[in-house]
Amino acid sequence: MIFNRYTESELSEAFGIDMSSVEGLGVGAGWGRVAPGVASLGDRHDETEFLVIVAGEGELTVDGRTHPARPGTVVLFEPFEAHVITNTGETDLVFFTQYWRDSARARASALSRTRVHPTDRPQFVFSTPPTPNGDLHLGHLSGPYLGADVYVRYQRLNGNRAWHLTGSDDFQSYVAAVAAREDSTPAEVAAHYSAEIAATLKAMDIEVDQYYVTSVNEGYPEGLRRYFSRLVDSGHVSPKATPALLDSETGAYLYEVNVGGTCPACSHRTGGNICEECGEPNLVADLVDPASGLSSTTPKHADVERYTLPLHEFADTVADHHRLGRVPARLRELAQRVFARETLDLPVSHPSDWGVRPAEAGLDGQVIWVWPEMSHGFLHGIERLGAGLGEAWSSEVPSSDWKLVHFFGYDNSFYHSILYPVLYRLAFPEWNPDIDYHVNEFYTLEGQKFSTSRRHAIWGKEILTPDTVDAVRYYLSRTRPEDERTDFRRAEFDHARADTLVGQWEEWLTGLGDRVDSRFDGVAPDAGTWTSEHTAFLARLSLRLDEITTALNPEGFSLRSAATALDGIVTDVRAFSRQQSALARTDRWGSEARTAVALELAAARLLATASAPLMPRFSAALATALGIPAIETWPDTADLVEPGSRCTLADTRFFSAGDRQQQ
Repeated sequence: MIFNRYTESELSEAFGIDMSSVEGLGVGAGWGRVAPGVASLGDRHDETEFLVIVAGEGELTVDGRTHPARPGTVVLFEPFEAHVITNTGETDLVFFTQYWRDSARARASALSRTRVHPTDRPQFVFSTPPTPNGDLHLGHLSGPYLGADVYVRYQRLNGNRAWHLTGSDDFQSYVAAVAAREDSTPAEVAAHYSAEIAATLKAMDIEVDQYYVTSVNEGYPEGLRRYFSRLVDSGHVSPKATPALLDSETGAYLYEVNVGGTCPACSHRTGGNICEECGEPNLVADLVDPASGLSSTTPKHADVERYTLPLHEFADTVADHHRLGRVPARLRELAQRVFARETLDLPVSHPSDWGVRPAEAGLDGQVIWVWPEMSHGFLHGIERLGAGLGEAWSSEVPSSDWKLVHFFGYDNSFYHSILYPVLYRLAFPEWNPDIDYHVNEFYTLEGQKFSTSRRHAIWGKEILTPDTVDAVRYYLSRTRPEDERTDFRRAEFDHARADTLVGQWEEWLTGLGDRVDSRFDGVAPDAGTWTSEHTAFLARLSLRLDEITTALNPEGFSLRSAATALDGIVTDVRAFSRQQSALARTDRWGSEARTAVALELAAARLLATASAPLMPRFSAALATALGIPAIETWPDTADLVEPGSRCTLADTRFFSAGDRQQQ
């Protein structure tokens, strides 16, 4: 017999709480104590863990969902479920835990489509609100916008409540700069390009459920002022005179678009306030060899009073936040560099005529900086979305039940993954936002950065038509700059469309349709006798389904991997078709040949389903050509096409020139 009892003297610090071990049970085991007002560090591991509350009261937060914990509460944590235990009572919370490794259970949990995001939890998926100082080019579209669209489409196929939100980030200084250059007003420039951006997103088949416009939405300025007042009332955001740069000739305040120099962190050339190369913020006054964009004179230094946040005080807040959701290592590493600074007094207001002024008196002529403003804009978008859906979602009472998912470029990483969690903690101390981050690197064009000034860009409207949109979505997915910079080359795109999509995908589908027409009168046959080659191919299709599911699940989300897996389906089935063609016309093996065709149709069905998030028009056209229902759910298995379904594959052109069937 093994006998053990809870003993305080045996406890020692672990995971932010006190723990002791119990030996000899054949599995890991131990006692835990959480002191009043204390929470454990976020934990996520491959073991299955059993936990029972013995004394005290508190809360268990599991993958962002909070549950009460009291004596008698029993919990089983599946592998990889993020969990935190918090003592909300006045006495010690005591628990007993056991944990063990189960490889099969860990695999099932890793592949689960519902573990991370339960179907009843609302997911608000944001692509970074674009700046309306120009239209969108392929560099923009390849990153946040395509990513968020595919993500939401996949989540909905799994029955999850997910919406894509973005908006027009009107109060950017870059909008005012274009207005000055074009002898217009910032409001006119924002309105024009906001409409152009919305049209380009539509041409890309990117569906946006809530597109908010910050300069014209009713109630937006008032809501932003109340949000900013919360920050001021926290006591951590207050007026402070800190070094700044002024144009020596005009005396104008310099920031963002109107100043450049050498980044003090990485020594690359950069604009004001953020370095696109290393991702670190600058304070403008710390730029090396600064240059004004308003005159040829060297800028002068001066102290300017602005609302300022001592960001360096919040390293632990950000680290705790990064333990909760999906946070790529690249973002955690950026936070390490940022918080290595001894001080970082970050201005959150700036002198400007374009923007929303704080409600507080005292700093005339200043506006709330547009980047802190964006953190409120996300909540504003949720509230507007809710109003249209009949949901009582409030920007002033964010819910712990919300799941936020952000797609953005690396140059926006500081704001999204470091600054915003701090602002939310100050504005809403009781809210612990559960946010997943999906970051992309730069997408270049023919080896160089997209540049409107050098006319080095391919605008969305230049290349997107109903006949090309799926090819563009496919190629941008296949070359998406997820963990490294990648390149769009027009010749390679044309090659992918002609040789891969037409020469391989469409050629196989058309050939399959010809065989169904000639041998089965255009009707999908039932499978006959199965050989070992047939069962091996069906197993291969199942593996491809697992591969694509893993690529589109939140934790491993990768359009490049998903596109590669779609190519893999076609590569596999073309090889299988060549292999089986030897018996296609032999009477003795007719039953086996019929099974081979049925399996090719199963591959086509899998391709129609698996391509739905990435290539919705192709998916819909293929489903129609196979005579199957519209794709509305994500499959668990690779299934045969229902025997007797009318097949029109031979007459359908998916990517090639000419008329294309529109659904």
